[in-house]
Formats: sequence, structure tokens, C-alpha cells
Amino acid sequence: MGKYWLYLSMAIILTGCATAQQTGEKIADNAQKKVDNSQRQVTTSTDDHSPVPNDPFYAPVDPAPKPKHVIPTGSAFNPSTSTSLYSYEPAYSVGDTVTVVLTESASAQKSATTDMSHNNDYNLDPITVPGGKLTVNGNTVELGMKQSQNFDGKANSAQSHTLSGKITVSVIDVLNNGNLVVRGEKWLVINNGKEYIRLTGIIRPKDVTEGNTVDSSQVADARIEFSGTGDQANTQTQGWLSRLFNGSLWPF
Repeated sequence: MGKYWLYLSMAIILTGCATAQQTGEKIADNAQKKVDNSQRQVTTSTDDHSPVPNDPFYAPVDPAPKPKHVIPTGSAFNPSTSTSLYSYEPAYSVGDTVTVVLTESASAQKSATTDMSHNNDYNLDPITVPGGKLTVNGNTVELGMKQSQNFDGKANSAQSHTLSGKITVSVIDVLNNGNLVVRGEKWLVINNGKEYIRLTGIIRPKDVTEGNTVDSSQVADARIEFSGTGDQANTQTQGWLSRLFNGSLWPF
């Protein structure tokens, strides 16, 4: 009888340990689960033709809360926050900031020339019939046609731009491979107008320098906008009638 109670007690203890271990694993999994920031962000931006400051699309991201319950793994090191002794590669999380150094420069030149010519010339001697030339009301019947077409087209295009400066962006997501999805904007008020810089893209932590900066040429899938609003920007925009004459629907 005593052995029966001993075996029953051991079974109850083992069952409780297994339940506690499963519960602890669930807590650890939920605590270490990656937070989906896409639901916490506005996925659409304002119209590019009428940008406004404080666009929710470019707003900073609040960092996810730190896990409260984490089961010890037996190691004092966390691979997600570890650093190398031989190279500088900091660990970033959602909400951190990175400064992007803008060093964009590009130039393009294109020219095309088209020359086409087409000539047609048909002549028919006076029509003769037995007895002489064919006449109508005393006029000799003759046929002839001459046609000429010429087309000459030339096109030249040249474009160049240079952009330099700095903009600090926020980390909105950390991909599974460790790359950082960044996004941000910067507004400047100058006289009667406003100028803004917007940037989105993906950067590698290993490309970030010790000064927490990265070159814009190392930003993948980069979208950089540099424009403005106000009187100065409006003077560089065509009116509706000019756009009609220069549009593709104008037949001439």
C-alpha cells in the first residue's frame, strides 16, 4: 500500500513538472516572438503632388515592449545583441535611428537623328491609236504622277543632378537576415516655401560606421525624394493650359 502512494506521488510530481515546462516554453515563445510592425504603421503616404509635414507614413516607430518572461537558456550571450571583437556591427531594433549621408550624383545624355525620304515618279507617253495620237477636244491624252515625301527628325536630351546632405531615419522593421528597413523625412522652411527630403530603403548593419552613419549608395531599394512646396515650387510647375498643349493628347 505504501508503494502505491509513493508511485502516485512521483507521477503527480512529474506531471506538474511537464506542465510547468510547457507553460514556460509558451511564455518564452510569446515573449521572443517577432512583433509585426506593419499593422502599427500607416501603409499609405500623402500625395506626392501635395506633400505635407508630419506625414504618418514617415512617422517614427515606437519600440516594441521588452519581454517580461524569458526562460533562461543556460547561456549568458544573446545572438541578436552580440557584437564582434574584430568588426563593428551594432545590433539595432525597431525604433532606433540611423543617419544616412546623401551623396547622389547622376548624369545622362541621349541623342537621336532620323532622316527618311520617299519619291515616286510615274510617266505615261501619249496614248497612240491606229491613225495617230489619242486626243480629246484637240488635247493629247498623257498620264503622269509625281510624289515626294521627306521626314527629318532630331532629338537631344541631357540631364544631371547632384544631391548632398544628411537625414536621420528610423528603423521600422528588422528582417530575418538582420537587415534594417528604414524610413524618415526632413522638412526645412525657407522664406515663403518649404523643402523636404524623404527616404525609404533597406540597409545592412555592417555598412553602418562607428559614427552611426551609412552612405546613401549602400541603401538598397532606396527611394529618395527632394522637392518643395510654396511660391518657388509653384513657379516651376506648368499651368493646366500649358500641360494640355504639351501633353500626349494634343494632336499637333
